[in-house]
Amino acid sequence: MDRNWDELLQELRVTQTGAQILTGFLLTIPFQQRFADLDAYQQDLYLVLVVLAILATALIVAPVSLHRVLFRKRMKEEIVDAGNMLARLGLAVLALAIAGSASFVFDVVLDRVAGVVVGAVALVVLALCWWVLPQVLRRRNVAREDADAAAVPDRS
Repeated sequence: MDRNWDELLQELRVTQTGAQILTGFLLTIPFQQRFADLDAYQQDLYLVLVVLAILATALIVAPVSLHRVLFRKRMKEEIVDAGNMLARLGLAVLALAIAGSASFVFDVVLDRVAGVVVGAVALVVLALCWWVLPQVLRRRNVAREDADAAAVPDRS
């Protein structure tokens, strides 16, 4: 459990920084001169992105708080399991915030169609990298282990 917790913390350090930078960036936008020029859709999208970025940050930082509150309570397995779940949820919400941010920027700079296309492509790329690829690698590993086990002669 100690190794699992250490690995989770390393992953969270990277993710937390990205989520916090995105949240900080989004929180500065209303103070820009062009913010008043946004149409209703862009303002709504912006507000959804702020909520998603804050939620992603909260979920990604939550395992640290969980550990701090439950420190020395002999609950390492529960902390690791809950931290893993919170990190996974945080990554899913962060993917939505990243894709939505790309969509928002392209919508403001170019047009609505470009924003929707870029947002959709970003979401697909994130899903492929963050969910599909690990699943493919896991299945390959299981298949390799099954093949290795089948190749070992039965000595019973």
